[in-house]
Amino acid sequence: MKTSLSKKGNTYKGRKVTLNKPFYTPGERKKSAVYAKNPAGKVVIVRFGDPNMKIKKNIPANRKSFRARMKCDTATDKTTPRHWSCKAW
Repeated sequence: MKTSLSKKGNTYKGRKVTLNKPFYTPGERKKSAVYAKNPAGKVVIVRFGDPNMKIKKNIPANRKSFRARMKCDTATDKTTPRHWSCKAW
């Protein structure tokens, strides 16, 4: 089984982390976060989502409106909150 931890090790502030797997951050200023590598090869944390709001992605009109508003078709940079918010929808 292949994991996202390479032999070099993906570390963020001295801790080994799993890349590109969103996780909840209770008590933080954002709802979710994810570790990703920037183009320079450094591991960064990307925080996204409003902790005080619920997403209602099961409602087709809400989903369509959100994806159009955020321009999810062009969100390809993994180091931006927009990319991860679009993936959550």
